[in-house]
Amino acid sequence: MKRGLFLLLAIGLLSGCGLFQQDREVSINLQGAGDAANVSQGSTTTIRVGKEQIYKGSLILVNKTYPIHKGSIESDIVNLRERRELLDGFGLLNNQIRLPTDLVQRFSDMVAGASKDGVDHFLISSGYRDRAEQNALYEEKGSDYALPAGHSEHNLGLSLDIGSSLGPMNEAPEGKWLKKNAPDYGFILRYPKDKTEITGIQYEPWHFRYVGLPHSRIMQEKDYTLEEYLDFLREHESISVNIGGELYEVIYKQVKGETTIQLPAGSDYEVSGNNVDGVIVTVRV
Repeated sequence: MKRGLFLLLAIGLLSGCGLFQQDREVSINLQGAGDAANVSQGSTTTIRVGKEQIYKGSLILVNKTYPIHKGSIESDIVNLRERRELLDGFGLLNNQIRLPTDLVQRFSDMVAGASKDGVDHFLISSGYRDRAEQNALYEEKGSDYALPAGHSEHNLGLSLDIGSSLGPMNEAPEGKWLKKNAPDYGFILRYPKDKTEITGIQYEPWHFRYVGLPHSRIMQEKDYTLEEYLDFLREHESISVNIGGELYEVIYKQVKGETTIQLPAGSDYEVSGNNVDGVIVTVRV
């Protein structure tokens, strides 16, 4: 997945050790457009992003309106049947499950966290799909439960369908645990029950999307879908967030060509496009 100097994997490992379960408090401060990352309070560094960055990263929006662009698909996608060493604490519904290795590791960290709570019957029922597979599913399920090829998150490589060997996800302990705790590990329930008018997809208690921290926790706190969250960032341009003692600045910047963004000097950061009109810079303070 797209990495800047921002070490999201390290944060994911910390969350797997129970950091966020110990302190789930979320504090969000809305800032003015000129206050991004408090750049006026100290030395700064300048980063440059081009228009191609709009279509890359863990926060890009993929739905009926915004298709996947060339270069958006996650790299290092592997068939998990052929990489058995990656299967740690969960099973596979079939031998065709494909996912990026980074995403599998993040999922494994989440499963390990659930196991500590006695929830340990997870399986993956679907991962990355190519265009042909997505078209076949779309023809089978229809527009209420599937999207045409190029418009599905499964074509991107940042989503997976999670199941339980104990029953349907809306009833199984695994589904209930994920609904509450998945945001601690950077995952969101992408198609909630009461948000169909916004997402365009019926409730899917099994479909989870990786967006990373702190975004997943902010979305949980404000009960936002990805669509709503990106609109929220565009409206406010800059927010500061305290999640369990971890401090972040989240900055939205419209990109029409090569664009410069000022950040605190020496800060760790990650850049992701939104697949619409700009980028989101996440700074760990």
